Amino acid sequence: MSRNLDIAKEPCHAAVPAAAIDAAIAVVAARQRGNITRLQLLAAGLDDAGISYRVRLGRLHRVYRGVYSVGHPPITPLERADAAVRACGTGAALSHGSAMALWGFSKRWETPFEVVVPRHRRTRGITVHRSCTLSPRDLTTHLGIRVTSPARTVLDYSPRLSDAALTRAVNDARHSSYLKLSSLADLIERRPGHPGVGRVTAVLAGGSGPTRSEWEDAFPAFCARFCLPRPLMAVPLCGYTVDALFEAEKLIVELDSWQFHSGRAAFESDRDRDAETLAAGFGTVRITWERMLQTAAKEAARLHAILEDRRKVAGRR
Repeated sequence: MSRNLDIAKEPCHAAVPAAAIDAAIAVVAARQRGNITRLQLLAAGLDDAGISYRVRLGRLHRVYRGVYSVGHPPITPLERADAAVRACGTGAALSHGSAMALWGFSKRWETPFEVVVPRHRRTRGITVHRSCTLSPRDLTTHLGIRVTSPARTVLDYSPRLSDAALTRAVNDARHSSYLKLSSLADLIERRPGHPGVGRVTAVLAGGSGPTRSEWEDAFPAFCARFCLPRPLMAVPLCGYTVDALFEAEKLIVELDSWQFHSGRAAFESDRDRDAETLAAGFGTVRITWERMLQTAAKEAARLHAILEDRRKVAGRR
């Protein structure tokens, strides 16, 4: 009998009272969807014996190696997702199918959870992906959980989807307001060797192009990246609203998308607009979203040359 009593006895922590330790654990877990790591438990004042004691009493529940839930086992996918990321250490983030579910791009959570890490690591019960190409722009926090960005999530997951499913996923992600085509374009440019680049580029090339708000975000960023002058966006001019204007050079840039410029009426209207603005001294360059994605450097070099020519012409007047 005395042996059983000794097993159940609270381990002694002379430096910090047990109640204070439990209170500190509760505070940390409340910020982490009920989870806490072994290192955090040690920092709160427990030792291995104290952790084991609380596991036996049901105060701590082991979720993954080195990660515990406090008070009860994890119930929701978000609680388990948080635990999976913490189990994979510094720099880890929810990724691939699990990130698709966290962002709402996928309707169901699949197990095991998927996590990407910057260095080799194996954690039982978790599918771990190693990536040497993660940058701070590829990572963020959503619903309190560290996760790959919407663009990186779609790119990582794209090789698993059929063409139709990938098109639907990209469109759903755009409609959610989390995914911006400009972010996908930037990621594709930075990671041209990623296995998902070809698939995602093909979807974007076959799509309807960006919304006006996405274009107004993307084109100034494109100009900044390639040291072009900063354009004015959505400018009233000659009775029209032009997509972008380099005012000093009197050059208009119009985004052509197949969805809005494929019919005869649109074709005629575009030419009429170009003639009206040219008569007022403004040249027009028409580019496509696809060219901005796939041949960005070429498009930028061409714009540099056109702008320089217009400056020379203006200087001779």
